[in-house]
Amino acid sequence: MNYRLVPALQVDLWQPGSISYISKGAVTDVRVSRNMSQILLPYLQQANIQYIILISDLQKAVEKQSASRSSRNRRALQGYSYEIYHSLEEVCKMKWLCDLSAGGRSCKCTGRAEIQSWMHHLNKTHADLVHMFSVGKSYEGRPLFVLKLGKRSRVYKKAVWIDCGIHAREWIGPAFCQWFVKEALQTYQSDPAMRRMLNQLYFYIMPIFNVDGYHFSWTHDRFWRKTRSKNLRFRCHGVDANRNWKVKWCDEGASIHPCDDTYCGPFPESEPEVKAVAHFLRKHRKQIKAYLSFHAYAQMLLYPYSYKYATIPNFSCVVSTELDCLCATSTLFTEGSSQDFHFTI
Repeated sequence: MNYRLVPALQVDLWQPGSISYISKGAVTDVRVSRNMSQILLPYLQQANIQYIILISDLQKAVEKQSASRSSRNRRALQGYSYEIYHSLEEVCKMKWLCDLSAGGRSCKCTGRAEIQSWMHHLNKTHADLVHMFSVGKSYEGRPLFVLKLGKRSRVYKKAVWIDCGIHAREWIGPAFCQWFVKEALQTYQSDPAMRRMLNQLYFYIMPIFNVDGYHFSWTHDRFWRKTRSKNLRFRCHGVDANRNWKVKWCDEGASIHPCDDTYCGPFPESEPEVKAVAHFLRKHRKQIKAYLSFHAYAQMLLYPYSYKYATIPNFSCVVSTELDCLCATSTLFTEGSSQDFHFTI
């Protein structure tokens, strides 16, 4: 989200999620170009605002993410790597990876529909545990695929919904969803806890919620966040799918301006991706007992509510589960409600 701090200077706000959450003493992370940093840093010094440069060359960091991709045959699903990022479908190398000697126009297409091919492959090779289906289509017509993970031991089983990549640029989300599926399938026979979960539950895994935006983040803008729907009145594209739900729609933390990264859309569930998922969840509301959505950039486990200060009915159970999750990980996380951390989920 772009905001003006000083005349003729725009920054991309990374943290917090909205400018309305910036307050005295709060930590704020922004991205600026190298040229703009020469304006911003003296301003911060003059205003006596402490700062730390977290990434001195973001361009190099972005290029490093794709450096290992060119050295392997990405068509071989048997050698599918879960430690690098994968594209949704066949894409050309991103603009910053193009042949600069040719004026930036020599971009060669690399590979095939990686994540979608991976899903089809698992559906074919692990038919006893995996069932692939679509809940609808995106704004640009891409299928919204979901993997139903679990042993078909009985007709009805309780279920857990997990989605990743609702914000396009958060590539670690889809990477996690793929990793989770891999771990579940590989440890089903050897891990009693995993075998018990897959025998007793279904996991609905949506590796990429925002498929259009994710594809766009590979082909045009690495930092694209929203969907790719068109606005009839403005040239700006997309809606923040995470703020498009029919629950306290466009409340605190969301924007009514179509060009903002937190734009909530013209109306609730205006985005076909959100509408399709919401329809599926409502249809299976008696079966689905938990909803997990994976994001990036902060080490937090968040639970409702994001729109008010109130204790959820099953507060003790949720907090106990979160503490178990924290103890099971080696990474330091912060636990709390969404409202406590001013983050809308």
